[in-house]
Amino acid sequence: MATMSTRKIKIVSQSNVQTVTFIDEDKVIGGYGNGDICQWKIEDGQQQGPTMQVGGSISCTAISQDGRWIVSGDSKGKVIVWNAANHEKVREITEDEHYVCAVDISGDCTRIASVDYYSARIFSIASGARLLPPLTHYGAIGVRFSPDSSRFASASYDHGFRIYNANNGDILYDSGPKGSPNTSPSATPLAWSSDGQQLFVASISKITSFDLSDESYSEWSIHETRIGTSIVTNGRFIACSAGSSVSLWDCVSHTQIGSIITHNALISCVALSPSGEHLACGSNGGEIIIHNLTDVLHTEYFVHGHRALPSSPIPLQPHPCQLPLVQVSDEALKLWTQGDPTNTEKLLSEEINSAPSPSHYLLANRALIRVRLKCWALAIEDAKRLKSLRIQPSPIGHIAMAFSLLGQGDRKGALCTFDLAFHDCELHDVRLLLLLKVLGVMYMKKGDYGHAIPSIECAKSIAPRGTKCLPLETVSLVFGWSFNGLVIVAQQRLCETLYADERVAEAAKILLNIIRTPSAEIQASKEITDWIADFTEKCAVKLEHVGDEAFRSVRYDDAILQYSTALSLSPPSSVGLFIKRSHARAAKGFWEDALQDAYEAVKADPSYPWGYEAKHAALHGAKQYDEAIDAFKSMLDVIEESHDPAIRRMYPLNGFNTHNDNFTELRRNYISPSETIATIDDIVREHLKSYPLVVINVTTGCLCDSAERVRIFKADPSYKELVSSTNESNAERILRVVARFFGYATFSHAWQGDEPSFQDVSLAKSVWNLPHTPLNEKLRNFCKETRRLGYNWAWSDTCCIDKTTSSILNRSLRSMYKWYADSAATLVFLSGVAHPSRPGDLTRSLWMTRAWTLQELLSPKVIFFYDSTWKPYLGDTGKNHKESPEIMQELADAIKIPRGTIVRFSPDDLGVREKLRLASTRNALVEEDVAYSLIGIFKSDISPRYGEGADALGHLLEEIVARSGEVTVLAWSGKSSSYNSCLPASVSVYSQTPYNPPLLEGEEMETCITQLRGKLPQQVALGIYHQINFLPPVRFATRRLHLPCIVFPVRGLSTLIHAGAENLYRARVSGLGNVEFTTADDLPLDQRQKIVFAHPWIRHIRGPSSGDTWVDGSESDTDSVSDSGHGARSDGAVPALRVGSYTRALQMIARLGQPFSALLLVRQPNGEYKRVAADHEIIVQGIGTDITPKNVRARVLEIL
Repeated sequence: MATMSTRKIKIVSQSNVQTVTFIDEDKVIGGYGNGDICQWKIEDGQQQGPTMQVGGSISCTAISQDGRWIVSGDSKGKVIVWNAANHEKVREITEDEHYVCAVDISGDCTRIASVDYYSARIFSIASGARLLPPLTHYGAIGVRFSPDSSRFASASYDHGFRIYNANNGDILYDSGPKGSPNTSPSATPLAWSSDGQQLFVASISKITSFDLSDESYSEWSIHETRIGTSIVTNGRFIACSAGSSVSLWDCVSHTQIGSIITHNALISCVALSPSGEHLACGSNGGEIIIHNLTDVLHTEYFVHGHRALPSSPIPLQPHPCQLPLVQVSDEALKLWTQGDPTNTEKLLSEEINSAPSPSHYLLANRALIRVRLKCWALAIEDAKRLKSLRIQPSPIGHIAMAFSLLGQGDRKGALCTFDLAFHDCELHDVRLLLLLKVLGVMYMKKGDYGHAIPSIECAKSIAPRGTKCLPLETVSLVFGWSFNGLVIVAQQRLCETLYADERVAEAAKILLNIIRTPSAEIQASKEITDWIADFTEKCAVKLEHVGDEAFRSVRYDDAILQYSTALSLSPPSSVGLFIKRSHARAAKGFWEDALQDAYEAVKADPSYPWGYEAKHAALHGAKQYDEAIDAFKSMLDVIEESHDPAIRRMYPLNGFNTHNDNFTELRRNYISPSETIATIDDIVREHLKSYPLVVINVTTGCLCDSAERVRIFKADPSYKELVSSTNESNAERILRVVARFFGYATFSHAWQGDEPSFQDVSLAKSVWNLPHTPLNEKLRNFCKETRRLGYNWAWSDTCCIDKTTSSILNRSLRSMYKWYADSAATLVFLSGVAHPSRPGDLTRSLWMTRAWTLQELLSPKVIFFYDSTWKPYLGDTGKNHKESPEIMQELADAIKIPRGTIVRFSPDDLGVREKLRLASTRNALVEEDVAYSLIGIFKSDISPRYGEGADALGHLLEEIVARSGEVTVLAWSGKSSSYNSCLPASVSVYSQTPYNPPLLEGEEMETCITQLRGKLPQQVALGIYHQINFLPPVRFATRRLHLPCIVFPVRGLSTLIHAGAENLYRARVSGLGNVEFTTADDLPLDQRQKIVFAHPWIRHIRGPSSGDTWVDGSESDTDSVSDSGHGARSDGAVPALRVGSYTRALQMIARLGQPFSALLLVRQPNGEYKRVAADHEIIVQGIGTDITPKNVRARVLEIL
């Protein structure tokens, strides 16, 4: 395989090059795997302008032909429009649901096409709005607009390619699987020919050319068989990359030109400069290599039509007449237009023979004249001479050659030659070339030009307004046709014929030609005048009807065309047509044009209300909301003030009845601005009730309360847009806009000292004005990141709470959990985590040890973690770190709860004991915050009171026990709280796993029941059952715990070991035997009757199947503990239970006999009890099955 050498420039970066595109002949942009887009100068390889950055890997880029816009697609499904001048992001489009494989920009620079594996989409560059519904094309990896932007093609990996109408999305051609590129998603498999009649599709080992004029195709093999083939073209040749090399191919002959260009690394993307002189190749090694192709290709392959002409062109004559594509001397033009081709040929031959170096125009003109004379061979000789002279390529020369070939019957050769003409013409001549191509084929086939009249009439629109129709003069010279000789009657007949064939628009154009003809024949004939009037009305009505059908079918371009043609006829009543065209233009997003039509409608009839409606719609779409509201009010005023019954009766264009009796119906459909404002106010008020009291405006840096936020909202375009949307009463839409505008980000971090306060920011007026300190920078960086994420408001616990006002502080502390839960996102700053972060850094961070950060982790729905440089933790740039399996699993492993619970946490998801365990490993700088930080997680109603110290935890635990009846709070060992002796002094004790007796079920339970049946008669068992079952719930009152429990008195107490601060005791306990325990307290050995062991786990004793509820009655005696049994009803009767109650009673007694964790209590002088704190849980073996009524003392003890 031969290779060739070219001059080249290497541009090196640190990331894989995913896409490369030329901005012009001197500059190129590269899109990289790390999300960067950079512009480079070819001359020296230096970067120009700032780097454009996106969240995902760049997959594709495109440049608009006017050089204003850069469009990128990335792996996160985003299409972004950038300002090419300053590299600032203009808008972000997030409708693509998957990896954006390809993007392209239409030739008129107004539309974007994108594909994302599953579908193709068309968007407006100006607004970002989607212009067509998603067009499903599974496996789509490539997309390209046709040169005239009327069509676009998408290519699927294995479902072939499709060509769509770019205006309505209709499928014009579907290749089926035969057109499948079967290449990688990163490849560029599509390219169009210059005239848009051929589509080139690259696949493994070949390129296929599809001729869309006859649906034929041809294919040729390329230099490589690897996957990932990409092609680009300048219209004259194709550059094809595969593997690590590039081959070049002639667009017409499909033959290889030059040799293979090779690289050391695999080529990931290729691009050609507009002229084709430069080839750019990007590689996975981070290099862009620019090749100068002028070293290896002839100048005929470079597009001269896109360049400036030489400064001193060789003139034909001193003052040649210049027409589109043609330059001819005045003398030759005179003979030519007089229809004297023979003498014209002689004159041109003399000019050629007398010129030392004949102009290509002279040779081309003589070739055309020889075509007129049907001297095909001589014409071809002139055309070949043009090529052999190697002079500037001439479009008109290619045309002469094409017509000569047509004359000889070589239609395929003629079409290929026509294609060459497109490569060398100026952009403004392309449409004329297409016309000549069509007319040439038609003329040569049918032999007359009458059939071509509609196409010729269309050609007149090519010429600028107010000028002679130069394209038609060129057509006249080429074909020898005269258009001035068509008599009025012939044109009338043509109009009628076209009308009958449903080609009303074409008929209307010829009708306009008749009307504008200053002919005495028209003015003198009343018959013709009447015909013009009747046919004008008939055409206008028909065009309006066709336009209405197109509008209903969402073919807005067709509708605009029909309405415009109808208006060009100047019908007697134009108001309705202006309004309809306004609506059609508005549907296309052409707001200025729609507004102009609405103005015309209002101007034509100010008393017609629907002109104001169209004006409102156009102004609303153009985002001129204040003016739109005024227009809507004008519409209602006109309706209400009109005395015309027709207006009061009629239906507007959108179908709303405005009859007097139906005016209420109208008002229901048209919501007045005041009604909309009232709805918005209600929704805003409801939102702000649960939002933070004060937030930071991330634009100004100022603190804003609710009233200030509402004021800013009402000055925002989004508010005005809602108020202007007077025909939409959708509260859900208002809710979405309000939620989006007022959405705020919350800050989670470990306090590090003198953080900026509410007073600091208030005094500075803005966070941006705070002194430059590390902690102020931390706050500013939080605001910057909030703004980057697209939110208007930020909340930080440092400066958004006025801590000098107790009512505000208390409300904030009690609401903080909900504020985090309702936030749009929570940003977590890990100050001690260095960049780059590594797995495990998060769970080892200081942030994980702080009390407040537990709720800041669990409550938000969206969370982002940042390292000390404000880079995403682990480099994860996803939309929500709660959706990151890696980060969530790290947290789940650290705090020992399921990953799903962290992601979708609710306070009801975890039990009391589990929440306390989570809190036990955390600490706070302020003692009270240990409790206050748990208010939201426990849905607590306690009122924070700084200064209460350790009692804060007591208040919280008291409320938890009182509200939930959950006595597992009492299962701890350590130091008692001063708040109540049954509560711990520190939350850290809940890191211990409490004792849980084994489940008693199955055969083991049956064995216990069998043993108990032999010892306890039914009446005795039921008596014990009711003692336990009638115990009331646990409750707290004035710091006193009223604890239902089974009491076991101590009969004897002795000290086994006295070692410093700890004492080991042995107690002889009624019903339990000997129990040993350790405590720091000195117990009264001589007052053993004051000491009891309590079994408080009544729920466990009752068992999971117990459905009996506590029956309200007198409480058990708490003044003393005696051996006598209590708890049975005073009348001695045992309440009747359901069948099987004996068994159920025995089951409860069996659970009572199990081992349990006992509370050690000492009776106080007034009969209350205090808990004796033990160093470890006191686990007793239980009564077993040796249970008698004397052993079961069900009591409610009051504990201090």
